[in-house]
Amino acid sequence: MSAIAETVKAPVAPQGRWEADARARADRLEALLGDPYDPANPHGLGALFAADGRRTPPAATEELLSGTGLAAEFVPAEEGGLLTRADLLARALRPVFRRDVALGFGHGITSLFATGAVWAAGTSAQRRDLADVLLGGGRAAILHHELAHANAILRDEFTARPAEDGGHRLHGRKEVIINASRADAQVVYARTDPARGPRSHSVFLLDPAEAGPGAVRHLARVETTGMRGALFSGLEFTGRYVPADALVGGVGDGVTLALRTFQVNRSLICGVVVAAADTVLRSAVRAATTGRTGPVARRWHKALTGVFADLLACDSMATVALRALGLLPDRAHVLAAAVKYAVPDLLRENLEELATVLGGRGYQHDSPEYGALGKLVRDLPVAGLGHAGTASCQAVIVPQLPWLAEHAWFAEQEPPPELFRGGPLLPPLDYTALGIAGGGDFMAASLVASTDRLAAARGVGGRIAALAQLAEAFTAELRALRDACRGLPPAGAAGADTAALCVLSDRYSLIVGAAAVLGVWEAQDGTDPFLADAAWAVLALSRIGARLGIPVPDVPDECTRQVLDELIRRYRSGHSFDLDATLLAQ
Repeated sequence: MSAIAETVKAPVAPQGRWEADARARADRLEALLGDPYDPANPHGLGALFAADGRRTPPAATEELLSGTGLAAEFVPAEEGGLLTRADLLARALRPVFRRDVALGFGHGITSLFATGAVWAAGTSAQRRDLADVLLGGGRAAILHHELAHANAILRDEFTARPAEDGGHRLHGRKEVIINASRADAQVVYARTDPARGPRSHSVFLLDPAEAGPGAVRHLARVETTGMRGALFSGLEFTGRYVPADALVGGVGDGVTLALRTFQVNRSLICGVVVAAADTVLRSAVRAATTGRTGPVARRWHKALTGVFADLLACDSMATVALRALGLLPDRAHVLAAAVKYAVPDLLRENLEELATVLGGRGYQHDSPEYGALGKLVRDLPVAGLGHAGTASCQAVIVPQLPWLAEHAWFAEQEPPPELFRGGPLLPPLDYTALGIAGGGDFMAASLVASTDRLAAARGVGGRIAALAQLAEAFTAELRALRDACRGLPPAGAAGADTAALCVLSDRYSLIVGAAAVLGVWEAQDGTDPFLADAAWAVLALSRIGARLGIPVPDVPDECTRQVLDELIRRYRSGHSFDLDATLLAQ
């Protein structure tokens, strides 16, 4: 085992210290990466943008991340790593994603995406071997099966045919795999049954060094529009032998394992790309304030405050989904899909708004101060898997809507308050406990409960009254959605209107987002006066409501002023624009 592994494979702090330890590691990483705007910083945005322009990974920064033992974040604590709660993992990774989404994938969470199946269903030997790879500074690559609406990453797949001794032989070719050329472990989703269905695929854990001669061919690197600094290339298997003990779970478990682990991946992606959007908003605030001694020009108020409120809403959605994976693991699958469905679209709209503030500066692609917009515009579709990612979320949400309408909405108890406020008693992420069907809808129950508590405030005026009206509007939208979903034919059945079902999933995902905002606002204890005030929640919910096309009250001027003041305060004091308001390296 390497020195890195010996360093990080140490007893994890007691449960009550998990949050403080994760934030301390994030702060340490933020400091090590340094001031992103310092032109002399080898890990600053200038150096990272230059590497992106060369279409090469930023070697110095990858070396730094390896030296910190970043891969230990993806290994469960019981296997000697640092992974406890999923929401804390997102916080620990944000310093990387704040600077470069491609770096975060290429030297980061792709390994977690690969290893999830092993943490969920691997043998003790498989878990131990994979933990040793990551704790030793290695990488794991995921070789996806093909999905409907596949993009380059999700196109093509491998087949595994039984061998004479109980093992399998892999065949097939896949052109686009992240880290295919430098992975120390490969997790392969291979077709083991030619028939379509839930038992069509199996998962195998491979050591690339054990491939026989001539059984594997590395394909040329693929140039991509987004994440240009990540290493995408391909693999071709021609009878690559896989021993029986490489099978993860049982034959035919691949689809189930994908559904269980994808909810972690979806939620985590949303939790970390918020940090990348934070950097673009910082660029826009810089553009709106540089050279001005007075207040920000009024023409930029709507865009800047709106995007800030949206970032807080996206962080609320992602954080709630990540906490649900540990707190309500058998019921989090629909929430994870809804959040992944909504957040990338919200961020894409935000980038369009910020482009109007940046103007010509947004085309300064090599500029540390202003180049983040163009880079995230390219990287975000790859991070979210584009249309394939949207379609896979719809495939989770749509079949559940008729059942939820009949049995869950307006009939359940609200979830535990820890879902929205965190705390030392939140349980860890347990891949083995994740469910993929049923479980009701605790977010709808939370929305209804929040609305009931706010009802008395409708007549008091001001921002609280506006918040109460917004809560009631979203609850009314949930009632309308219930009526629309009752009696729907199953997706794919004769007479089912696929386009209409997709529109219903749009509406549902935004309702979930509203419930997350209300839940997070209600959970505030006053430690952060800005988040405890209703101004940001009113603005965030008004924007979500406008996207839904539901009636929303006018946003009080005092709300916009307060949100703008907080935005400028955080910008000038060097704090992040998310729920944590983290002090950033300067």
